[in-house]
Amino acid sequence: MKKILVANRGEIAIRVMKTARKMGIETVAVYSEADRNSPHVRYADEAVFIGNAPSSESYLVHEKIINAVKSTGADAIHPGYGFLSENATFTELVKKNGITFIGPSPHAMRIMGSKLDAKEAVKKYNIPMVEGIDQAIEDVDEAKKIADGIGYPILIKASAGGGGKGMRIVNKSDELKEQMERAISEAKSAFGDGSVFIEKYVSSPRHIEIQVLADNHGNVIHLFERECSIQRRHQKVVEEAPSAILTPEKRRQMGEDAVKVAMSCQYSGAGTVEFLLDDQMNHYFLEMNTRLQVEHPVTEMITGVDLVEQQIRVARNEKLSIQQSDLTIKGHAIELRIYAEDPTNNFLPSIGKIGDYTFPTGRDIRLDSGYESNMDIPIYYDPMLAKLAVYGENRAAAIEKMSEVLAASKITGLETTIPFGRFVCNHDAFKSGNYNTHFVKNYFSPELIQADEKTVAELAAVAGLKHYLKELRKLRVPS
Repeated sequence: MKKILVANRGEIAIRVMKTARKMGIETVAVYSEADRNSPHVRYADEAVFIGNAPSSESYLVHEKIINAVKSTGADAIHPGYGFLSENATFTELVKKNGITFIGPSPHAMRIMGSKLDAKEAVKKYNIPMVEGIDQAIEDVDEAKKIADGIGYPILIKASAGGGGKGMRIVNKSDELKEQMERAISEAKSAFGDGSVFIEKYVSSPRHIEIQVLADNHGNVIHLFERECSIQRRHQKVVEEAPSAILTPEKRRQMGEDAVKVAMSCQYSGAGTVEFLLDDQMNHYFLEMNTRLQVEHPVTEMITGVDLVEQQIRVARNEKLSIQQSDLTIKGHAIELRIYAEDPTNNFLPSIGKIGDYTFPTGRDIRLDSGYESNMDIPIYYDPMLAKLAVYGENRAAAIEKMSEVLAASKITGLETTIPFGRFVCNHDAFKSGNYNTHFVKNYFSPELIQADEKTVAELAAVAGLKHYLKELRKLRVPS
């Protein structure tokens, strides 16, 4: 493998290219009109223009990506995450053209891309699953019978979906018809598939995911867990590794179950198995993401394993050089996804031109970013600007480190989730580890962010005044 085309943009494109460069592999970037001057284009060894700004005219067009590979002589494609990363049809096309796809097989993608098929695949491994039905349903009367049998509240979920789309919580019978119609409509719009199913709603759950690695020779390992319970609109914002509450025995159980999930679909490469954990410490299989996760840096920080390097090695048909017994957890890591969103306005996108774009650097700080000062934020793509991750010897040290780094971080010209990150790190529920997926609903309000920002501004003013007075005394001429 001598040249990799990264079929993505922004921070994840640069992240993949860094590892490729470390391994002595050349890289090719692709870019749309909106990304013509983006950092990932400059970072690559070569770059190919693939179309207009909308992803449907550029990053999602199969033929354009394939043609870019052929025109540059690349021999492999890394999809990053999002876009085409879990598209089995695209993966098949890549293979038909004699190009190596750095990721799992179309077979694994198809099974785990459908929540219903995934449930069916893992059944024989006796992995715990939330009570519910394992087939698609559209008939409301039939759905009511099933819901009455399971007991409210229930959760309606899109079979083909993720990211909270096509998902509805139903607390009582007379809400079912309306919520089911909404879920089906949203699923059709988002995924082109209106299939939904019903399961018992686990109240106050924690979202725990296990990183897995598998090769083409039957070897599968896990790299422990990530806690991803702080979310807005069912999408993650803050992640940490390891979880604050897992016992060694529970960690072992969940890790072994994640390995079984990977085995159930003959998985290869890096993937993530997601679980819900209830207040009695029971875990339930949720889904598998057949790609690299946004939050993979925290796993790399506590294990010392470069997951992108492992993906590339597996794609080259190498055997895993790591065994389960080689892996240990060292320290603690926390990541904040920095979105161009306004936390004081229901986390709605905040589009504009970046002014200052300043972050501290140094040991135990990692910034994966695809933006810089004076760049416009395009409306066509996900609003994530960067991922900021920190490492500490223990959880308390990592939280303190993140607080310090966020206090010194500055983005102007638009609203971001940096103030929300500060709010989380300062909140007693987070610091104690006693939180769940309802953190935002239970503890957050725009007024609290505004009050916190006022305090930060006041502290900055006091610090600035102290520095000014200190310098003034130095400049005085003795009488």
